[in-house]
Amino acid sequence: MSERDRLNKITETIIGAAIQVHRTLGPGLLESAYVACLSYELGKKGLVVEQQKPVPLVYEEVKLECGYRMDLLVERSVVVEVKPIDALAPIHEAQTLSYLRLSGCKLALLINFNVTILKDGIRRFINGSL
Repeated sequence: MSERDRLNKITETIIGAAIQVHRTLGPGLLESAYVACLSYELGKKGLVVEQQKPVPLVYEEVKLECGYRMDLLVERSVVVEVKPIDALAPIHEAQTLSYLRLSGCKLALLINFNVTILKDGIRRFINGSL
């Protein structure tokens, strides 16, 4: 299986799990609830999930811990940022892109759970080419 196919399969599983969480809980909860439930669903599907994964900033070859944490890192390959907000804004996309770049991962998903239909709240980002 190519890296591209592997990453696409992981993102499909993440989106499916997010839809399951959204169907069960609906909109209106805190971010921490969605992160915990999504992590649980992904774990049930056999994926390796890290919550609140620190993202170091490298400045002039020095690794600095600045308090950046991505919500989820799935299979050490896909960054997942969760939001429960009225609408995604450019700052949320910029945050997700920064985590993607700083982590060295190729793919990220930004998922807003505060929507009626979850597919309307999902954005996919690619770092470089797949």
